[in-house]
Amino acid sequence: MKMAALFALVFFSFLSISNAKLSSSLGVCYGQLGNNLPSPTESVELLKSLKVSQVKLYDPNPKILTALAGTKIHVLTMVPNEIISNISKNQSLSDEWVRVNILPFYPKTKITALLVGNEILSPWQTNKTWVDLVPAMRKVRQSLKKYKLQKIKVGTPLAIDAVDQAIPYPPSNGTFRSDIAVSVMKPMLQFLNRTKSFFFLDAYTYFPWSANPDKIDLDYALFEGNVTYTDPVSGLLYTNLLDQILDSVVFAMTKMGYPNIPIFLAETGWPSNGDVDQIGGNIKNAATYNRNLIKRASAVPTYGTPARPGWAIPTLIFALYNENTKPGPSTERNWGLLYPTGKPVYEVDLTGKRYDYPVLPEGKNNVPYKGKVWCVVATGVTNMTEVGNAVTYACGQGNGTCDSIQPGKACYQPNSLVAHANYAFSSYWSQRRSIGATCYFNGVAVQTTKDPGYGSCRFPSVTL
Repeated sequence: MKMAALFALVFFSFLSISNAKLSSSLGVCYGQLGNNLPSPTESVELLKSLKVSQVKLYDPNPKILTALAGTKIHVLTMVPNEIISNISKNQSLSDEWVRVNILPFYPKTKITALLVGNEILSPWQTNKTWVDLVPAMRKVRQSLKKYKLQKIKVGTPLAIDAVDQAIPYPPSNGTFRSDIAVSVMKPMLQFLNRTKSFFFLDAYTYFPWSANPDKIDLDYALFEGNVTYTDPVSGLLYTNLLDQILDSVVFAMTKMGYPNIPIFLAETGWPSNGDVDQIGGNIKNAATYNRNLIKRASAVPTYGTPARPGWAIPTLIFALYNENTKPGPSTERNWGLLYPTGKPVYEVDLTGKRYDYPVLPEGKNNVPYKGKVWCVVATGVTNMTEVGNAVTYACGQGNGTCDSIQPGKACYQPNSLVAHANYAFSSYWSQRRSIGATCYFNGVAVQTTKDPGYGSCRFPSVTL
């Protein structure tokens, strides 16, 4: 397809369904990876206080689904990744899963979408499951029809890595990855188009910006409107990075022959905190991103994107809570609108009607930290069994990780678990950060810029 014809198809296809009743309402993602979160009943009250219209659950938790019964909140829930392959080959298994996990709660709980898997096509997922995804989606839809639940949409949330080189390349270059384009994406788009479902997309501006802060302006990632970008092929003018990401998917779908499948933004947000080696995770940036996102998503008439002006994009903010048991870097535990106490991390109004927010202090980590960083036991940790297990793990990786805390060595004294853990964590992290290791150790470690070394004991460090 020639580019001129492709652009015309993308730009004008909105005319055919611009009157479709697509919700532009806002909601949140309700994750449960925390050991200190409010109960489902308390959480539903918090959801109502936030005036959310939609909530996404990552599993069909019966207590949460029951607590949501009788509310006006629309619910999206998930079929777990682990059973996709089995369901794809067994209609009876799909029927039973729907009978047990969905049927008892509908329609008292307003379940509107059943998502098959979570970012299952990302390159780090097992590719053995990829070809089973669409057959599983078909089986699940058949099960819903069997129980007269066909009003529930079936889809699957995909990360932007389904698109090949989406950022920072022009949106008009958007193309699905070659390893999934024909085998998975083509039949998936056929299914979504035929069933009038959505392309559910998880899209974050934080990740491409934080990986390329010298190439992508922070204001562009935060909807601040001070920076623009013109696609050199389509000529479309972009004022923010999210639209650029969304339109890369629009162009990718159009190249496959499906220009009219609506996008549902199933996850987006910005972290309010992060590690020393992570840039831009702070409350000011998180509040700015989500407040501007809400303003755009709730606008009447709707903004759409440059390639799809006027199209409504249902949007879910990640996440409801800061979740303290999520593994990985500190940003992973700081995406929430609320602390586990229910207190707001920062104020937001999901109706989009409020503009008079208090001024927040500027973030201090919007440029990369330069200097040495160590990994030590976090202040306030009381579970010494967990600390001991972490030390055993770190020292068990070999490569001389813990040689200096052996008897008679420079860092053996003081002979305490915390002192040895500080050294072991720093040594392990300094050796393995380049291959993806984090300073986390099941929540008992934290990064520090204060040198923990003493006397002749010198701690290994990461230099940024």
